[in-house]
Amino acid sequence: MSGKAPEEMHILVLEASTTSAKAMLFGGGKPVVLTKPYPSMGADATVHDVDVVVAVLTQLARRVTEGTTVDVVALVGAWHGLLLADHSMRPVSPAYLWSNTEPAAICRRLRADQRLVNWFYQATGCMVNATYPIFTLHLLRERGVNIEDAYIIDEGSYLNWVLTGEFAQSHCLASGSGLLNTHSKRYDADVLAWAGVTQDQLPTLVPSLVPSPLSARGAALLGIPEGTPVLPTIADGAANQAGSGALRPSVMTLSVGTSGAVRLATDAPRLPQTPSTWCYVSTHSWLSGAATSGGCNCIDWFRGGLTGGLSYRELETQEVSERDPVFLPFLHGERCPGWDDGRRAEFMGMSAQNDLRTLYGAVQEGVLFNLLQCYQALIELNGRPLRIKLSGGILHSPRWTQMCADIFGVPLEKDAALHASLMGGAICGMEAIGLISTAADFETKPSGIVIPNPEAHGRHQKRYRAYLRAYHG
Repeated sequence: MSGKAPEEMHILVLEASTTSAKAMLFGGGKPVVLTKPYPSMGADATVHDVDVVVAVLTQLARRVTEGTTVDVVALVGAWHGLLLADHSMRPVSPAYLWSNTEPAAICRRLRADQRLVNWFYQATGCMVNATYPIFTLHLLRERGVNIEDAYIIDEGSYLNWVLTGEFAQSHCLASGSGLLNTHSKRYDADVLAWAGVTQDQLPTLVPSLVPSPLSARGAALLGIPEGTPVLPTIADGAANQAGSGALRPSVMTLSVGTSGAVRLATDAPRLPQTPSTWCYVSTHSWLSGAATSGGCNCIDWFRGGLTGGLSYRELETQEVSERDPVFLPFLHGERCPGWDDGRRAEFMGMSAQNDLRTLYGAVQEGVLFNLLQCYQALIELNGRPLRIKLSGGILHSPRWTQMCADIFGVPLEKDAALHASLMGGAICGMEAIGLISTAADFETKPSGIVIPNPEAHGRHQKRYRAYLRAYHG
């Protein structure tokens, strides 16, 4: 730790999220946060041009740090990314995002071999599903792409290389690739052989809180001194857990943002015999969790494409009733609990009496029903948590927030931590430079408690049974 007083320390957090770049300057008062959506990178929203991402991110960094010293830089990125680069680290492919479901047909064939599925799942904590980069590698090889001569990285690791010159990846970020053994925190030799990948093609694995010095190139890009410590990129889900004050095993996070996730910190890997949840390496231990492909993206699809631009308030004018259709929220395939990346969204039970408002309520409800499936699988494996912290875009809608508590049937804490993933990066930065002893001690106070309505809970339980009948077909 430097000779500065704690209140004089500043942490720069940079996050490359799915849809936008984010920068936070933490310390010396209220955090300053800047965000900027990425410019259009073409018709396919499931891939990125990483150099565009880096350009937007570093532009925000220079703006947020202008006139301020920075003591450590923390990086946050998305799990499940894939990028191919040549040996000069020039990208030779786009960055494929978690939402790219092109390998779904390959995964469907592979899932027919249950022994292979169980072997892969129990080793890596990942499912045979198009979400995972290892299957994008299979797809690219089938298309004739020369995988053997490429470095295999992702957007977050590329950012780390641009800023430090280090070909390295945190255990945390690597655990979402399908190449890391979740028990040993090392690349799994058998999985690599099966995938046709050598360890020389992969970044060196490093702990999440061990920094590298900012390179001269990185210093020029960020506008801060060369040699500033830079933490390797950690995954946004793990950062969100830390920033929500949920690194203790008794605290569950329930996030409804672009997609959805339910996560619980564990002191050892936790995997059921039948694949349903996932288990990744966190910043400090492991996360037992489940994720959905549907979240606010389903809301945006419905409102933007089907309603002619009606406002959220105009759409939220009536409660969901037993006569309304149920919605299967699989616009981007299914992740947990069924892992069917070829599954598609549907309205079930529609009639001529349904209008846009009833369909909108069904979309809100269907997103939460899929998350309830995940929650039930997670508590069966880990037991019930003492607290559940709700975060994400859902909190902008009081009705949807109350619906969530009514569906789950338990009190939910509204997470007061804005930009929880950025805050998680800042908390890890504080630990790395000695401002706190461990990020696990960080806690946040809720901005409110959402109490379920028993009558509404009973109504949604009936609707949930209808959803499950539609889900199981």
